[in-house]
Amino acid sequence: MGQQTEPSVGIDLGTTFSVVAHLDRDGNPATLANNEGELTTPSVVFFDKSGTIVGREAINAAEFEPDRVARFAKRDMGEGFYHKSILGNQLPPEVIQALILKKLRQDAELRIGPVREAVVTVLAYFNEPRRKATQDAGRLSGINVLDIINEPTAAAIAYGVQQGFLSAAGEAHDRERVLVYDLGGGTFDVTLMEIEGRHFNAIATSGDVHLGGIDWDQRITGIVSDRFREEHSIDLSGDPVASESLLDEANRVKHTLTARNEANIRFAHEGKRLQLNLTRGDFEKRTAGLLDRTRMTVKRLLKDARMNWSDLTRLLLVGGSTRMPMVQAMLEQESGLRVDRSLSPDEAVAHGAAIYAGMLIAGGSGVEQSFAVQNVSSHDLGVMGVEPTTKRPRRHIMIPRNSPLPCKRASLFATAKQGQKSVAVRIVEGGTDAGQGATPIGKCVVEGLPSDLPQGTPVKVIFKYETDGRLAVRAELPTASCDAQTMIKRAVGMSREQLDAWSERLATGLVIEENRVPDEPVDVDEIPHLLDDDEDALAIDEDAPSIDLQTSAGETEPGPPPSSDRGTGDEALDDFLKGIG
Repeated sequence: MGQQTEPSVGIDLGTTFSVVAHLDRDGNPATLANNEGELTTPSVVFFDKSGTIVGREAINAAEFEPDRVARFAKRDMGEGFYHKSILGNQLPPEVIQALILKKLRQDAELRIGPVREAVVTVLAYFNEPRRKATQDAGRLSGINVLDIINEPTAAAIAYGVQQGFLSAAGEAHDRERVLVYDLGGGTFDVTLMEIEGRHFNAIATSGDVHLGGIDWDQRITGIVSDRFREEHSIDLSGDPVASESLLDEANRVKHTLTARNEANIRFAHEGKRLQLNLTRGDFEKRTAGLLDRTRMTVKRLLKDARMNWSDLTRLLLVGGSTRMPMVQAMLEQESGLRVDRSLSPDEAVAHGAAIYAGMLIAGGSGVEQSFAVQNVSSHDLGVMGVEPTTKRPRRHIMIPRNSPLPCKRASLFATAKQGQKSVAVRIVEGGTDAGQGATPIGKCVVEGLPSDLPQGTPVKVIFKYETDGRLAVRAELPTASCDAQTMIKRAVGMSREQLDAWSERLATGLVIEENRVPDEPVDVDEIPHLLDDDEDALAIDEDAPSIDLQTSAGETEPGPPPSSDRGTGDEALDDFLKGIG
């Protein structure tokens, strides 16, 4: 990849553990040990009286002062606050993730020198707000995020390059169709990829941001809690100290049952002791429902991709939780394939991110990129408005899930009322056609419209979805000579002012105020006027015309919709598309 002054660094920012890798002098990925000499760093933050502690020591302190500990913050990315207050402080999850990233960066710098930029991985099923939050966490930590890459994609790159079905230049000897099953500590991802020549193309992706190894741990804590209540009449669920201690014991037992058929559980609380045996068979029965959730997700993905197990050439396991024998057994029984575990599930994602970082840095230096990566969108992206005749909420999908990225798509709508003073493009992800279950992302507003604007005035909306899963939106009323501000007013997440304020706090060393009255948490589903205010609504017809403006190769010239059955709105669509570049 040529001579580089900037190290090629990839970071797997995990729910329970995180890993940093770089490319060595020979261009091979290698994991960087942290300051404690470990290859993985626990994604846990302890808020001490004089500062913050990240990693193994934070876990050690959690049992004694659980109110000062934050863990599993990745699950809260895209929300307004971390799920619990820390000594009365409601912290954005971006801040907690930034503290973890800062620890990873500083430890890496002890071994390879200054680290100013890196590729950071995310769950492929992360939605747009969570991806933005990850980029913001990188900024807060002092890292310029070169790009965000999906974890299964990174793993496929690492496995392919290092295990021989790709050449040293990153080119597949034969076409490979690879299913990456990624069960980590707190999240689950599955992605179907096709690797041909130097192209890594994601075909479909699915997952669950609230399913991972900690859910298996919590089944064990439930067993112990129930037995402890039966024998000693003590409820452990309301005691944070007991809960932290029990969670660590459950994790140990899970690891034991991965290697052995039986584990001995020992737990003591308030002078009372409990000892019991748990067999692997009993553990697997009690967690069968969790495994079935991953099985059904994989089946749904194959159905979406219109493929069968027989169409696949490789089945790759990633994530520490795939070490559980039940995972491998289920997948081999379902697929008829032998799973490939030739690289450490803990390190593969970071290694692939480092390889990708090396490609990006080399490309920025004028060196030809050795391979190309194309991901797909993980959720439907659309706009909310009202149906003109019924006045009921209606969602229009702009970019369907599993669309190849980058993509650019335009649609034509209209103002809903006579004399409408503004138009708001309400951006949502997922949900039904009526908007139920949709995640509000934000809105793009066109203001200052003429007072006599007639009802039904055309409104053109353009979505541009980048390879890193970040969204840009443009809206304008051509006949009124008005267009929208390009910045999305987000439903949740950190504003530029908040980012600047937190950057200053983190730069000087974060010491949180103790025993403060907690702020009221923000629920993204309860933000007012995002979906239910129709004063500035769009009118959305069921057959609102749309057109693709960009393919994976780049932007195309505006033209007719892909369907040959052109409806009555297509002439208007052709008219408004004339000014779109």
